[in-house]
Amino acid sequence: MLNAGKAVKVSIYLSEGSTRHGVSTYASILDFLFYRGVSGATVLKGVAGFGADHHMHTSSTVDISDHLPIKIEFVETQERVKELLGKLEDLAGTGMIEVHETTVAKPAQRSKAKNLSLPAHQKIEGKARMMRIYIGEADRWRDRPLYQALVEAMRANDVAGVTVYRGILGYGAHRRVHRDKPMHLSHDGSIMLSTIDTEAKLREFLPVVEQMVQEGLVVLSEVEIIKYAHRPIEMGESSSSGEATA
Repeated sequence: MLNAGKAVKVSIYLSEGSTRHGVSTYASILDFLFYRGVSGATVLKGVAGFGADHHMHTSSTVDISDHLPIKIEFVETQERVKELLGKLEDLAGTGMIEVHETTVAKPAQRSKAKNLSLPAHQKIEGKARMMRIYIGEADRWRDRPLYQALVEAMRANDVAGVTVYRGILGYGAHRRVHRDKPMHLSHDGSIMLSTIDTEAKLREFLPVVEQMVQEGLVVLSEVEIIKYAHRPIEMGESSSSGEATA
């Protein structure tokens, strides 16, 4: 959480139509900042402008251009910005990033917290780690299903992929049996998330898991990857690679 005093303001300039892995670039950056615990960020949409290509882009009632300028702004400490800058440069692609010193006169009052961790994708071969997270289907995080929030957090932090499994029978620390029953939809079943990545990547992500999972079991085990491959993603196609393909 920011305090009053010296800070750094970061502005990221993008084109509205730019995408990364089938997702809009500004949404990917916003997800990354959110799950890294940045104090706050704002996305601003321009109505007209031009960039490095020197083409003028405008919007009107009859034509809404997908090349309109987008600006993402956030204010953080200098130390946090140094941690984030390398990944932000990768996410921004051909966009521009501006950083300058500023002063926080009055920090915002915090209503909801945020959190998370870093990585950078790479080809995985040989020895790796499998992380399995056991939670309940009814578990929540920030008023959302915990398993869904974990999947989004892993995606925002470039974990190679994750698969969510729903158990049909089981019990946990409270010794209460949970089962699927005919003609009855239970919302308190067992959920397991399974992901495979490098040990460094998963251990870097562990503090995020520890903060999000209040009750459950997290297991790390060594595995050997025999083959990890996926076909190239077509333009406009969303990525679905991950643990399920390993």
